[in-house]
Amino acid sequence: MAALISENFKFGALFFKSKDVMIFNGLIGLGTVASQTVYNIFAFHCPCSPKKNYLYGLTAIGVPALAFVVIGMMLNQNTWDIVSECRTRKCRKLSLSAAFALLGSILGRAVVAPITWSVISLLRGEAYVCAFSEFVDPSSLDHFPPTTKTPEIMARFPCKDVPAPFMNYSRVIERQLKYESQLLGWLLVGIISLAVFLLLCLKHCCSSLGYQQEAYWSQYRSSEQTLFQRTADVHAKYHAAECVKNFFGFVALEDEEKQLLEDCKGIKSVITRMEWNRVTGVYMYREIDDTPIYSRLNKWDMYTKENNC
Repeated sequence: MAALISENFKFGALFFKSKDVMIFNGLIGLGTVASQTVYNIFAFHCPCSPKKNYLYGLTAIGVPALAFVVIGMMLNQNTWDIVSECRTRKCRKLSLSAAFALLGSILGRAVVAPITWSVISLLRGEAYVCAFSEFVDPSSLDHFPPTTKTPEIMARFPCKDVPAPFMNYSRVIERQLKYESQLLGWLLVGIISLAVFLLLCLKHCCSSLGYQQEAYWSQYRSSEQTLFQRTADVHAKYHAAECVKNFFGFVALEDEEKQLLEDCKGIKSVITRMEWNRVTGVYMYREIDDTPIYSRLNKWDMYTKENNC
């Protein structure tokens, strides 16, 4: 029974690991939906004033989306790969295909939250109603009472704070504006879905690798990044322990850490700036021995040539 549970757990872990990007994007989307809902309930308050409504409504839709884009790009490692590539090699070896793939990866992950925010805002409709209520044409409403303060009256409809003769038009205006808002929201969903499908088709059509090769390359990149980060952590801890020991004469380590650092005897004490520059860059396509592979630009080039890998 324990073996069966263990196997099922391993299978579940492998499944979720293989779908980590999809799950991560799903969690981002759910978090954005929750944040947008909380904001609309507790923080969204239309000013119900001419000219202010328009700015407030569009700001509520656009500014959080823009902030999510910037945060998403900041948290994406590929952004800093491009920055490092341009800083160290002035982008001389960055091919057009590699740049397109990297920018696609960066933007593809960065736009999940802002698109979700914008779509949910449009489907709910509160911000759109606030922004465009003052622009509703009174002549489109049956028997709308004439008034000299039309913009002021129309701007107050989102707050339902209008004089009694106009109160009956509140639901009509809200229904009309929410119809427009939700129509735009669903059109945005459809356009984005079609664009994603076409981009994926373009990616696979332009790729020189087959589906299984792409899957292998993705697994390789994930494994390389994991091993590199794990090894870098151990290397940093080893030299930190050596410096602390030189200062105090001893270092307080756990038993597992002592055994781990004991196995690290003989590692490289200093990694030069030139060597760090070799592991800084972006992914590109190259061929070695007529075999197409992908490798990180200049990351392992020197090592593969020196060791005939």
